[in-house]
Amino acid sequence: MKVTDYFKEAKGKTLFTFEVLPPLKGQNIRTLFDHIDPLMEFNPPFIDVTYHREEYSYKMRENGLLERKTVRKRPGTVGMCAAIQNHYKVDAVPHIICGGFTKEETENALIDLNFLGIDNVLVLQGDVRKPDRDFIAEPGGHTFASELLGQVVDMNNGIYLDDDIENATASDFCIGVAGYPEKHVTAPNMETDLRYLKNKVEGGADYIVTQMFFDNQKYFDFVKNCREIGIDVPIVPGLKPITTKKQVTLLPQLFHIDIPEALSVELEYCKDNDAARQIGIEWAIQQSKELIAFGVPTLHYYSMGKATSVFEVAKEVF
Repeated sequence: MKVTDYFKEAKGKTLFTFEVLPPLKGQNIRTLFDHIDPLMEFNPPFIDVTYHREEYSYKMRENGLLERKTVRKRPGTVGMCAAIQNHYKVDAVPHIICGGFTKEETENALIDLNFLGIDNVLVLQGDVRKPDRDFIAEPGGHTFASELLGQVVDMNNGIYLDDDIENATASDFCIGVAGYPEKHVTAPNMETDLRYLKNKVEGGADYIVTQMFFDNQKYFDFVKNCREIGIDVPIVPGLKPITTKKQVTLLPQLFHIDIPEALSVELEYCKDNDAARQIGIEWAIQQSKELIAFGVPTLHYYSMGKATSVFEVAKEVF
């Protein structure tokens, strides 16, 4: 079932959804299920599964020179989506990214997802490959999420890369894209960023999921600005409970977001991570309640492999 259909069926009720990471290479599927199991109490209609591009690692040779190796630490997104749908009977939403894929590899992955009965995808540019400073597209791949979106839309119209295919079967993916209440790091200004987002919606995106934020006013302003320029698709807020003291500086560095002063001051006075985690839970609860009152379609939590804090928030909100 499509993400947007779940929103329509809810008739204004805010849903509970979340995002998981595929297990690290070498771990088994039970690792993922142990993370998801406690959160099923809150009846998520769908679960997002991230995709992670390859990284470079360096190993010292016997001659003293460094050897560069390419490593994908979290493979298995497509398999995890199939496992989630089979095990929990809920929809899985795989992330599809530009980085690390040629257009043909993307098409093959979309065909696999279609065969598995997966109805939804979240289209993203993807992270910069470590240790690259800037995003570098795969040769023969896409540079921007808008280009990747176009390929998915083409398949939904029965258009494949091979022009010789006749009477091709069209896919029917519901397509999500990312939105940034505090501006994407590469956009020169918020107005330009919103224009790019509008182009993606006009190009076929069905809904938007935001980057995490800790100040609800930034989300409210983002929604208002989107509506004013004609973006009318559902806009899903992305939330993350802070779990450690270090995250007060780490999250802004990684995701180019602000931590409100009131929250940062509280975290500064925490004696340890247990205290910081409790502050993070309380802050996320208040965020969640305010967003529900605003009428958001779902509260979408970035669990990042740690279900405990999300569970504590959800049991106070749902």
